[in-house]
Amino acid sequence: MSLSACSTLQSPFSGSAAPSAQSVAPYREQIELAGRLNVVYQKNDKPESATVNFTWQQSPARIDVGLFSPVGSTLATIAVTPQQAVLEQSGKAPRSAPDVDSLSAQMLGWALPVSGLRDWLQGYATGEDGKRFVASPQHDSVTTKDGWRLRYVSWQDGAADAVPQPRRIDAERNTSAQADAVSLRIVLDPITPASAP
Repeated sequence: MSLSACSTLQSPFSGSAAPSAQSVAPYREQIELAGRLNVVYQKNDKPESATVNFTWQQSPARIDVGLFSPVGSTLATIAVTPQQAVLEQSGKAPRSAPDVDSLSAQMLGWALPVSGLRDWLQGYATGEDGKRFVASPQHDSVTTKDGWRLRYVSWQDGAADAVPQPRRIDAERNTSAQADAVSLRIVLDPITPASAP
């Protein structure tokens, strides 16, 4: 998938102003991305893991996420608006909730932090100090306000003068309840030059 046309209007999802110094590409309210996600989580006090492919379509008022098995079967779709999140799984009735992160943990068995990924996939986050974090190859890790430790492990290959784009992001969250411990490895598909805004 591709990084699509850009809009820099403030989103109903985000509460932070755009940073003044850009280490990564300017934040885009409208994007399309794809990649792979490996998750390690606790189930019945035992470590479990899953690998899924995903698509991510984002506009100022909506996020659509598709989760697919390695052979291409649809595992779940998630639609998020400022009012609610709806998660659908094959053979099950759709479930909705105001909080997408809690809904994903309940339905999938592991937390997919959709609200954070809106920023993380583009190299942004809100740090535990409440300040806007902007990733770069030299400034590649942060602990977020909601307790995720992010590390931008690698970057998209591009021209020497190109603005860096994340390629691999590792995210880990440990809480007082070990059952909530989750680690994610996110690998984004390369962005082709023709898809640049």
